[in-house]
Amino acid sequence: MADRKALQNADVPGQHQKTIEDFDPPRRPKKNVFAMACAILASMTSILLGYDIGVMSGAAIFIKKDLKISDTHIEILMGILNLYSLLGSAAAGRTSDWIGRRYTIVLAGAIFFAGALLMGFATNYSFLMFGRFVAGVGVGYALMIAPVYTAEVSPASSRGFLTSFPEVFINAGILLGYVSNYAFSKLPTHLGWRLMLGVGSIPSVLLAVGVLAMPESPRWLVMQGRLGEAKKVLDKTSDSLDEAQLRLADIKEAAGIPEHCTDDIVEVSKKSHGEGVWKELLVHPTPAVRHILISAIGIHFFQQASGIDAVVLYSPRIFEKAGIKSDDQKLLATVAVGFVKTIFILTATFLLDKIGRRPLLLSSVGGMVLSLATLGVSLTIIDQSDEKLMWAVVLSITMVLSYVAFFSIGMGPITWVYSSEIFPLKLRAQGSSMGVAVNRVTSGVISMSFISLYNAITIGGSFFLFAGVATVAWIFFYTMLPETQGRTLEDMEVLFGKFHKWRAANALLKKKEQMELVNGASTTTDDHIQLGTKEQRN
Repeated sequence: MADRKALQNADVPGQHQKTIEDFDPPRRPKKNVFAMACAILASMTSILLGYDIGVMSGAAIFIKKDLKISDTHIEILMGILNLYSLLGSAAAGRTSDWIGRRYTIVLAGAIFFAGALLMGFATNYSFLMFGRFVAGVGVGYALMIAPVYTAEVSPASSRGFLTSFPEVFINAGILLGYVSNYAFSKLPTHLGWRLMLGVGSIPSVLLAVGVLAMPESPRWLVMQGRLGEAKKVLDKTSDSLDEAQLRLADIKEAAGIPEHCTDDIVEVSKKSHGEGVWKELLVHPTPAVRHILISAIGIHFFQQASGIDAVVLYSPRIFEKAGIKSDDQKLLATVAVGFVKTIFILTATFLLDKIGRRPLLLSSVGGMVLSLATLGVSLTIIDQSDEKLMWAVVLSITMVLSYVAFFSIGMGPITWVYSSEIFPLKLRAQGSSMGVAVNRVTSGVISMSFISLYNAITIGGSFFLFAGVATVAWIFFYTMLPETQGRTLEDMEVLFGKFHKWRAANALLKKKEQMELVNGASTTTDDHIQLGTKEQRN
């Protein structure tokens, strides 16, 4: 018996010796800690926008009292930063192609630092508006570059998880802003709001220091011909060395570098400084690029047009309309909004790569529609009633929390994940900056007109309008946006281009994957049969 076992286990010349473990299914790769650290550092830029949104919601109460300005001035002050950020996001695409993704993040932090200090030392409304201008440019840079860098560093297995980090940090910033409002609200009016705005410079300093530990984006390095450096970054940020090689090959192909070229430094025929990109995006786009552009712009537009910044920026006024009169209680209620947003965005980060983009997005927007419609009903009842209806007050507060929860679990993070992962390499920086521009314009229009809107059509009517926009968004997403979970960044042009008929392309990709699985299984079966034959011969 022992002789037979020895013969069975003997090596056959020219053939790999198999063990039982060779037939086990492949193990799910662990999260890449280095890639996660890079994503966290890059995404910290989003704290800058989040803090500004959160802190302005409460600071506006004290700014209005101290500077004695009107609601119109407050509207402009609240929303103008979004329009100023257009300058930053428009410049960020070209800047990041020139100096790299990493140093663009440093630049974003430096600009916002200056803006936060200017706002903190503002002596009048004009000075304050200038500080908003500088901070807005920094926010524009930060919003565009964080998701692009994170998408380019992340392995496909955890790209959704890591690319959702910018939205996580926006929510963390909003919560910090709300807490700052409450913490400084007890100080004298003229000092409290200045400290609220001024301490926003602290995160930008931490960001500038932390970015020194980050590598440059491997895709940007390849586009500059620096293959040796790109390979080192990919080896660290991929789940395996095989994946790193595949990612490098994909990027080289997209950059027009021959696959056999393995030198550390190569000459790229046309370096990516943005030349010709706008023509390819807007003037002569392929069907795939046109579909990608419509999808990216659409998801950014509907994210803001469904009213999230109106709720987050003006939550104290919404709670006041719902029946809460004390400044202290209004600020505490906004802190609750911040906690709910943060908890649900953290939950969403773990679901993106397990459930997929489409199921989360569609269920999220469906919940937003119901929450907005119910909020509109409850606020209308309160508005029309002569006495305080406690059940309607509780329902209004609950629906505000429900709305931000549904937004944060899908619509919030998926907008940034989806729009940053679908553009081809050459078009990614400029395409993403266009999405951010639409996002900020829409947010600015909503933020600068919300008070005027609810004065014209009532507070309840405003939320009925937002519910209608969210309904249209759900139809657009269901029709136009294919699932991108698990797809490589360089595969997106195959999936896009059919517009509302994208399911046909998706079916072809799935069929191809099934054929590869079947071929792999056949190879494994053949090996197993051969082993059995050897045993019989022995």
